[in-house]
Amino acid sequence: MGGTFSQLSSGKEDENKAILSPNPASYSSTHSSKPFCSCGPYEGVGTCPTCQGSGKIPQALEKQLVALIPYGDQRLKPRHTKLFVFLAVLICLVTSSSVIFFLFPRSITVQPAGINSSTVAFDEADIHLNMTNILNISNSNYYPITVTQLTIEVLHLSLVVGQVSDSLLLHIGPLASEQVLYAVACRIWDENTYKICTWLKIKVHHVLLHIQGTLTCSYPSHTEQLVFQNYEYVDCRGNTSVPHLLIPHPP
Repeated sequence: MGGTFSQLSSGKEDENKAILSPNPASYSSTHSSKPFCSCGPYEGVGTCPTCQGSGKIPQALEKQLVALIPYGDQRLKPRHTKLFVFLAVLICLVTSSSVIFFLFPRSITVQPAGINSSTVAFDEADIHLNMTNILNISNSNYYPITVTQLTIEVLHLSLVVGQVSDSLLLHIGPLASEQVLYAVACRIWDENTYKICTWLKIKVHHVLLHIQGTLTCSYPSHTEQLVFQNYEYVDCRGNTSVPHLLIPHPP
């Protein structure tokens, strides 16, 4: 009876002993030279269910096993996370705002600046008027534009007396201005106007012309047509040429 109790006590002590070594050791997976996991003492079970007591993980189970990380591990609490997120959001907002500000299309101003020169000739019933006009173009954008087409119509008493259409290739830089000279040949066949221009008894020899134009500008992403108009008084007394000084248009 005493011997039996002694054997039972010895069996309990053996069960309480750790099956594996108390010091965890790093092991490698089967057929692999890289460390895969660390198998430590596994109490309460005879054999470690992961490595089956061999200290190595089979290669076939490498993609099926999941590593458990303690909740207090520093890898789960990266430093300055809020700061990095705030900086990323701030950089995105600043970048998008800058792109919108610089690429947002702004207006292009077209302003007729008057006549540069004119010549007048007469035949039996018509007035032949050749004039050169000035056109100021201002670019308010932060990127360059290109002027590709200029179409002009000259009207006298609601009748078209002159037309011109020129293909241009004028580059205007950001926040810059340029001047364009265009020549129009007009033929006026109104009898009253002919008398005003030829009779010496009349002291004022001016013809009122209505100028309508369309300017085609090319942006980096699209094309736009700008419409402008102007009224000009032209001296039609004899064969004259009166040049005017070109005044640079302020940017």
